[in-house]
Amino acid sequence: MPTEFANVTVTSKANVYFEGKVVSHSLRFGDGSKKTIGLVYPGEYHFSTQAAERMEIIAGSCRVRLAGQASSVELSAGSSFDVPANSGFDIQVVSGITEYICSFA
Repeated sequence: MPTEFANVTVTSKANVYFEGKVVSHSLRFGDGSKKTIGLVYPGEYHFSTQAAERMEIIAGSCRVRLAGQASSVELSAGSSFDVPANSGFDIQVVSGITEYICSFA
């Protein structure tokens, strides 16, 4: 998992969801690619996707259920999951804070 990114443009205005319980910042790279880095506080949240995404969990833990799946999986730091375009996922954090990096295809 990356610990820092070089040569990026950071959007200082935060992306704030669910009354501040999910917060991220956008990074743009020279090649045009985009990532967000963020925090998920305890709770259950649903996200819809337009572009395909890869979510990397860099700290904490969570449960994730992809759209169309019957069950969720437990994820912790060092793990990741892929979300298809035009889909979605549910994420649950029971305690602590989950930190993530989201890469868009």
